Amino acid sequence: MSILTLPSQTVGDLTITAVSDGYLHASFDFLANIDPDDASRMQEEAGIADHTSIHINCYLVRGGGRAVLIDAGAGGFKQWGGQLKANLLLAGVQPSEIDAILLTHAHPDHVGGLMDTSGDTVFPNAELLVHHREVAFWQDDGNLIRAPERARGNFLVARQAFDGYRDRLRTFDAGEVLPGMTAVPLPGHTAGHTGYRIESGGQNLLVWGDIVHFPEIQIPCPDVSIAFDQDKHLAAETRTRLLDFASSENLLIAGMHLGQPGFAQVERTGGHYGISYRAPSQKS
Repeated sequence: MSILTLPSQTVGDLTITAVSDGYLHASFDFLANIDPDDASRMQEEAGIADHTSIHINCYLVRGGGRAVLIDAGAGGFKQWGGQLKANLLLAGVQPSEIDAILLTHAHPDHVGGLMDTSGDTVFPNAELLVHHREVAFWQDDGNLIRAPERARGNFLVARQAFDGYRDRLRTFDAGEVLPGMTAVPLPGHTAGHTGYRIESGGQNLLVWGDIVHFPEIQIPCPDVSIAFDQDKHLAAETRTRLLDFASSENLLIAGMHLGQPGFAQVERTGGHYGISYRAPSQKS
């Protein structure tokens, strides 16, 4: 069921809206450095009824005459998500109005929504921006051959997306990728996993991609990694470093798996991190 209101935050002259694509589920057996029973208990204590549910967020950035989308959801791949297009319409935006799409990375729950079931592009006028290491990884046949059988379909989805937007695909390394939007390398989850710092009018927000999948577990326990991480040790190091930075800077965070509130701040008490969800500053 689509949500009826979409949480938004204003950052200077920009409006950032969390647009739900729906959910996927992942067993706690995919988690490392935590007992599944302990993970379930943490979800229970956080008031999460469906313990293995992972919400899928995309983010719509509007301002300066532009409509930019960050990630495109799963698009129904493996029956995950698939609600992005309907929820964009709730935000008053047609797919044809999206000027650019920034990818945090190319896992299926982030690129599946770029193409429809016929293999056609969903966003006909959008430039697709992605870190060059991300494109190189998924296009490498050696990586495909070495991948476990369960992960090989991910390569096909990523390649289909890159091919569909090949005439509008722009890769980058670092720095400002669009006015007011700067790429932030967040290595570990994938080869080119990237966050985006959005700045306007002296305010800023960080879209941190897949730093966490289960925020109520991985924020208080940042050493807990998930099987989707290509380098689980580096992913845990990046997560700990970013949690420290975000809490020290009182930084507003947006994340693809933060849940329907979409926006949060990281709090540190003693040596422990916690998450505080932000109420919308504006609703679309």
